[in-house]
Amino acid sequence: MRGTLFIVLTVCASSSLLANDNWQQFRGPAENGHARVKDLPLKWNEKENIVWKIEIHDRGWSSPVIWNNQIWITTATDDGHKLFAVCVDRETGKIIHDIHVFDVDRPQRIAAENTYASPTPVIEEGRVYVHYGTYGTACLDIETGSLIWTRRDLNCDHEEGAGPNSSPFLVGNLFIVNVDGRDFQYVIALDKTTGKNVWKTNRSVDYSKVPIHQRKAYTMPILIPRGSGKQLVSPGGRAIYSYDPATGEELWRIRHRGWSIAPRPVYGLGLVFVMMDHDHPELWAIQPDGTGDVADSHVKWKEKRGIPSRSSPLLINDLLFFVNRLGIVSCLEAKTGKLVWKKRIKGKYSASPIYANDRIYFFNENAVSTVIRPARKFEILAVNTLTKEQLMASPAATGQSLFIRTEKHLYRIEDSSLR
Repeated sequence: MRGTLFIVLTVCASSSLLANDNWQQFRGPAENGHARVKDLPLKWNEKENIVWKIEIHDRGWSSPVIWNNQIWITTATDDGHKLFAVCVDRETGKIIHDIHVFDVDRPQRIAAENTYASPTPVIEEGRVYVHYGTYGTACLDIETGSLIWTRRDLNCDHEEGAGPNSSPFLVGNLFIVNVDGRDFQYVIALDKTTGKNVWKTNRSVDYSKVPIHQRKAYTMPILIPRGSGKQLVSPGGRAIYSYDPATGEELWRIRHRGWSIAPRPVYGLGLVFVMMDHDHPELWAIQPDGTGDVADSHVKWKEKRGIPSRSSPLLINDLLFFVNRLGIVSCLEAKTGKLVWKKRIKGKYSASPIYANDRIYFFNENAVSTVIRPARKFEILAVNTLTKEQLMASPAATGQSLFIRTEKHLYRIEDSSLR
C-alpha cells in the first residue's frame, strides 16, 4: 500500500509541474517563482497597461492563486474576527464569490505589517483550499463557493504581535502544511477530499530548552527529487527537515540557529537552497540526499551577506538572484555561492520575485516594480509605479498578465498592444 501511495504521489506531483499556466499555489506551478508564460508586460502605471483594477474589502497578504478563469485570494477584518475567501473573474475583474468562511472569537494581536489572511490558498480543478493558520482551514467548491470540509484544530500559538503566514500545498491526494508556533511544531498531511488526517509528524528538535519566541517559522515545504522518488524539504525553527511525502517519516535534518523563517526554498543543480533566520538571515546550499543528521556533511556553502528575511530567491540556470528587505539585490553562482554582483534598487521588499520572458520582476512595499535582466551583468530594464498603497503579497502571472495585490486592490496588468 505504501509503495502504491508513493507512486500516486510521484506521478501526480510530476503531472502538476507539466500543467498549463494555472498559478495554483504560492510561487506558482513549479514552486519557485518561474512563470511558464510569454509576453508579460515590461512597463505599466496607473494609466497604462491596466486591464482592470478592483477593490478588495478588508485586509490580507495572501497571494492570488489562479485556475482557468478564476482568481482566489483571502482577506480578513483588521481585528481578525471575520475571515473571507474572494473569487474574481480573471477576464472581467468582477467578484464571483465573496464567502464569509470563519468567525474568530478571540484572535491574538498581530503585527501591524501582517494580517489574519496572509497564508496563500492552493487551488486545483473544482476546489480551493484556504488556510488562516491556527484560526481555520477550509476546502471550498470553486463553482458554488460552498464548504466541502473545514478544520479548526490545526492550532499553534503564533505569538502576540506575529500572526499566521505558512501556506499549504498539494502533493497528490494530500493537503500539506507546516504548523510551527511557540507551543507546537509539526507538519501535517490531510486527505484533500475529506480533510481527515493522513499523517502528522512532530519536529524532532527538542524545543524545551529553546526560547519560545525562537521556535516559530512561517515558510512552507517544497517537493524535490530523492533518488527515484520525492521528498519534502521543510524548514522549521532551529532545523531544516526532509520528510517522506507519503508517510511523514523524517529522512534527514540539519540544525541551525534561526527562527521565524519566511522565504520558501528553491531546488536545482542537485542542491536545495534554504534561507533561515529573520534577525540574521543566512542562505545555505544543501545536498539533499542524506539520512539522519547531515549538518556536518551535506551543507555545501553558506552566505550571510545581503540575505532576505522575507522574500524568496530565484534560481535561473546556474545563478541565484534575491533581494533583501533593504533593496540589495544579489547574484550568486549557485554551485559555489560566489558573488557575481550586488546592487541596490529602490524601496523595501517582502514580496517574492517572478521570472518570465528572460526578466526578473521585483516588487517593493510601495508597489514599485523593478525589472532586471537575469544575467552576470546588472541591467535594469524598467521601473514601474502603481498607486501608493502597501504591497506585501507576492504577485502571480498567467497568460500574458501579471496579477498584483496591493493593500486595497487587485490589478490585472497586460501589454495593451497584445490585446
